[in-house]
Amino acid sequence: MSVPQGRRSSTFTRLLRHGFTDPSAAERLLDVPDLSAVRSDPLLLDALGATADPDLALLGLVRLVEAQAGDPERRELLDTLITAKPLRDRLLGVLGASEALADHLARHPLDWQALVTYEPSDLHPGVEEFERGLADAGDPNSLRVAYRRCLLSIAARDVCGTTDIAQTAAELADLATATLRAALAMAQADAPGDAALCRLAVIAMGKCGGHELNYVSDVDVIFVGEAVEGADEGKAIQAATRLASHMMRICSDTTVEGTIWPVDANLRPEGRNGPLVRTLSSHLAYYQRWAKTWEFQALLKARPVAGDLELGDAYVRTLSPLVWQAAERENFVPDVQRMRKRVVENIPAGEVDRELKLGPGGLRDVEFAVQLLQLVHGRADLSLRSGTTLDALAALADGGYVGRVDAVQLDDAYRFLRTLEHRIQLYRLRRTHLVPEGDADLRRTGRSMGMRTEPITELHRAWRRHTSVVRRLHEKLFYRPLLDAVAQLASGETRLSTEAARERLVALGYHDPSAALRHLEALASGVTRKAAIQRTLLPVLLGWFADSADPDAGLLNFRKVSDALGKTPWYLRLLRDEGAAAENLARVLSAGRLAPDLLMRAPEAVALLGDQRGLEPRGHAQLEQEVLAAVGRADGAEQAVAAARGVRRRELFRTSAADIIASYGTEDTPAEADQGALVDRVGGAVSDITAATLAGTLRAVVREGWGDELPTRFCVIAMGRFGGHELGYGSDADVLFVHEPREGVDDQEAAKAANRVVSEMRRLLALPSADPPLLIDADLRPEGKSGPVVRTLKSYEAYYRRWSLVWESQALLRAEPVAGDLDLGRRFIDLIDPLRFPAEGLGEDAVREIRRLKARMESERLPRGADPTLHTKLGRGGLSDVEWTVQLLQLQQGWAEPGLRTTRTREALAAACAAELIQGEEAAILDEAWVLASRVRGAVMLVRGRPGDTFPSDGRELAAVGRYLGYDPGHVGDMLEDYRRMTRRARAVMEERFYGA
Repeated sequence: MSVPQGRRSSTFTRLLRHGFTDPSAAERLLDVPDLSAVRSDPLLLDALGATADPDLALLGLVRLVEAQAGDPERRELLDTLITAKPLRDRLLGVLGASEALADHLARHPLDWQALVTYEPSDLHPGVEEFERGLADAGDPNSLRVAYRRCLLSIAARDVCGTTDIAQTAAELADLATATLRAALAMAQADAPGDAALCRLAVIAMGKCGGHELNYVSDVDVIFVGEAVEGADEGKAIQAATRLASHMMRICSDTTVEGTIWPVDANLRPEGRNGPLVRTLSSHLAYYQRWAKTWEFQALLKARPVAGDLELGDAYVRTLSPLVWQAAERENFVPDVQRMRKRVVENIPAGEVDRELKLGPGGLRDVEFAVQLLQLVHGRADLSLRSGTTLDALAALADGGYVGRVDAVQLDDAYRFLRTLEHRIQLYRLRRTHLVPEGDADLRRTGRSMGMRTEPITELHRAWRRHTSVVRRLHEKLFYRPLLDAVAQLASGETRLSTEAARERLVALGYHDPSAALRHLEALASGVTRKAAIQRTLLPVLLGWFADSADPDAGLLNFRKVSDALGKTPWYLRLLRDEGAAAENLARVLSAGRLAPDLLMRAPEAVALLGDQRGLEPRGHAQLEQEVLAAVGRADGAEQAVAAARGVRRRELFRTSAADIIASYGTEDTPAEADQGALVDRVGGAVSDITAATLAGTLRAVVREGWGDELPTRFCVIAMGRFGGHELGYGSDADVLFVHEPREGVDDQEAAKAANRVVSEMRRLLALPSADPPLLIDADLRPEGKSGPVVRTLKSYEAYYRRWSLVWESQALLRAEPVAGDLDLGRRFIDLIDPLRFPAEGLGEDAVREIRRLKARMESERLPRGADPTLHTKLGRGGLSDVEWTVQLLQLQQGWAEPGLRTTRTREALAAACAAELIQGEEAAILDEAWVLASRVRGAVMLVRGRPGDTFPSDGRELAAVGRYLGYDPGHVGDMLEDYRRMTRRARAVMEERFYGA
């Protein structure tokens, strides 16, 4: 029968008003004959409109009505639906939120009756009630049906708001307990002989053990077995293993009724490689000897749920003391530092922002923070020993271990995120932690959480707000109570005891907690504006310090900088308002000694950290211009050179700070992936700084002694790593000095003036000062230490023409004018080019001599006791091996290949590869080893504050080098092995290319 257009329009509009997105399809569904008795009842439309997805709910209802066996069953369902509001709300609520449960009802059309009862026990059922609900299941298929029937009632209470998220998660865990018991009973019934041989306990772990299970989740378990009296233990454990395996299959296998959930036993000792079932004594032996910190963390949630509960209780009692001693373990701190790093690397890039569990500000952040605080403080406070996240969070707040306001905000965020996770999983009953992308899914999810006006917009806004809260509180949760303990401001608040504060600092990597507490008290106590801002900054700063290898140094250095700058109005404002400045400062202050030492000499340089452009290296011309201007304003040479050294110190800080920040990365910017670019940036910047300092010093000395013009032209030639633009933080300046008397000036007078310049430059650059000295090394000059420090251009020409040795030609490959009379410098380069790039290359005798020199250096110059596999300069595959290999190619082929005529190692290596003088793979191996060795040398200087050519022996310093190189805490062994592997490969290439092996 046709429907009048006016009526259709009216129904269409009413359906739109009730939240239907496809009113035409809804009209057709309402017109099916089976709904004729209720289609016009306003109660039905109102109830459908109240669901998460009215279209989905109506479709599910039609399918359920059509699936009834006959008219009597249909009438019973529809009559009850209209007359019983509890059933109407429950049934339509489930149908509007879960397509999977609608499918179940269509397959089992009488199961809707499970939603009719409304007894007190039905409001909050426990394990016993669920066991009764599963009691009639006699095989895996019927168990699945019964499980879904029980799940219907849980979902109904959830979507109707009868239970909150904590109660829903607890009911799901209780249903899982009852299901595990039923599955184990089936396994035992199928193998009575095995059941008679053993005692088997099932220990729930993870969210099931913590009484906070999801709708769809692996159920984590551990099995404990014992022989019954008189039985052989080996046979009993084999029997228990068969029972455990069968129980797992009953739950996990997919049948015509689908699956329940996977049972995951991988949290057991040794994981998948370990036996499925162990005796209690075997468990104890493993945890006493081999277990890692994360395994004790997992045991926080251990709870006996099935099988021999007496044995299960014994398991928990036996292992519990070990759990609460975990914070005393030697490796607890590096383990914690590793665990605290958010695990987002393995999440596909397109999913990170949708990840509810592992993403930044996700569920894992809350759960980890709570569990860590339980491990640290649960040793002494039994009230903290709960496996349930929200209960443990409340206990932490009650005990003063977490600020009350922080705990309330975190509780609220966690409840929201878990509810969102539940609603997403409920739709198809699939395991997922991703927020959907489609508008229909987002709309249904938002409406299921009570967002009805603009559900998609409201959902996104609430979700982002709560994840932001978690991200903000994740670090502060650890540290804010420490400040409350020392600041002594508000009265009536429960505070951490001094001992509890020390325990927390030790657990987070602080080696001297008493000193750390003194620093915190000095920084945060009082009612001044300065102290108030510090209390805001410190919780985050302390977390960044703890992420380093030396948190104590970071906090101490921060106190020193704050003491020096605390009264300047811009300092705290910079840290508070410039988002990057505080994190950059924390990274720099805790990464080693060099950068903080440079900063302490002039703390105002902290301003460089507030602007990304402030960390970019300045070019040679700009640096030289500033240094010469500073020298020009000074009175006398000493004051002028002091000004030049001050610029050098600031620029060394700029370079080292940028290097540290790029190597560590920040919360918003990942660490620099191109290690070679980092080495080039540091080498270029330090070389430019050194060149500008020498130019300024030369100007100051000349002005002091001779006014505007020296009686001889004078030039400084950079050599070695200086000439190659590869200087490290602790490198001396290898140079040659060349001069040329001006017209009419006596040669002796000119030589005297040039020598006086060199002597005065050396003296002024090494004077005791707050700024680091710059040592000048001229040992690469003709005749070495026996020859004159400075020569005329003609003297160099005569020497090189008559006496030059092959090693000097090799050294001159790095020569480059950097200060003084650059025209004289260019003529010096013209003079030496035929020596370093000889026509037709080196003769065989010269090649043999270079190889002999290299072999002699390897045998004589390596320090006694040094590990040749770890010495960055002279060790196997280190800097010397790579540089000599490249330099031999330059000496042999530079005359023919213009690209090889460079002072830079990597540039020359790339040119050799482009000219096919070396294979691409070999060039890559040499380059990788050279870059790594350079990075290690830089790291040693940054960490120790003094140069070194091998890895530090001190454990904390070694860990700091590892962090700089990108290795997580506890992985210094991997770092050393990687270094040996890379340099071993480089040595193999060097032996073939250099020695012709």
